[in-house]
Amino acid sequence: MPEAQERAVYTHGHHESVLRSHTWRTAANSAAYLLGSLKPHMRILDIGCGPGTITADLAELVPDGHVTGVDRAAGVLERARATAAARGLANVDFAVADVHALDYPDDTFCVVHAHQVLQHVGDPVRALREMHRVTKPGGFIAVRDADYAAMTWYPAVPGLDDWLGLYERVARANGGEPDAGRRLKAWALAAGLTGVTATTSTWTFSTAEERAWWSGLWAERTLASAYAGRAVQGGHATVERLRAVSEAWREWGRCEDGWFAVLHGEILCRKEA
Repeated sequence: MPEAQERAVYTHGHHESVLRSHTWRTAANSAAYLLGSLKPHMRILDIGCGPGTITADLAELVPDGHVTGVDRAAGVLERARATAAARGLANVDFAVADVHALDYPDDTFCVVHAHQVLQHVGDPVRALREMHRVTKPGGFIAVRDADYAAMTWYPAVPGLDDWLGLYERVARANGGEPDAGRRLKAWALAAGLTGVTATTSTWTFSTAEERAWWSGLWAERTLASAYAGRAVQGGHATVERLRAVSEAWREWGRCEDGWFAVLHGEILCRKEA
């Protein structure tokens, strides 16, 4: 097996404000582009599974198959195991793994899936080659990533412009690419993948409840998560600046006409038989 090559640092960490966002994710709201290709017998690898909500959904969709969820952070896998256990799922397991060097033989899985992963890795092209390697001929590589520069909102709260610029600087200093969504097709082609279908989809936060949830988790994340520490330690922001960004999120959340859209790029590639 190839030697692990991960060089990037996961920008967000696993603070409660981060996991609050991750546990909201489902196969329906985060992997709809893939669901029509699933069959009940399939064996699936879910990379960067985090707390396992998407993983558990995928396991329910392949009742005669099996899903393996992997993540670099061993601690979050306990949360994922609890998620699967609470739903009574017997066809799922979890393991620590690095997407740059997957500890599985060639041609193992029917589907290899990664949601919001490639934006955080040091070598996304190598990661895609590894995903392709462990996919069976005729199987699918499925990837979805946000594109921060394409996110848009209303009204134009000035502090949110500051948030976006700051986040992108911190993410790139950590070795990632926050505008990954627009690059997925290019990375897939550079990795030698063929049969690439590229699509987009969005999350939209507009109701009072959605605004409160989305603004609240980002306001808290800006001050209390690993991202906050890396922003200060890396010289990208002062604590006072982070407080101003956090308050900008609160201000936007209080706007009755507030609206926020998150654009995602998606690729679905079928490995040649």
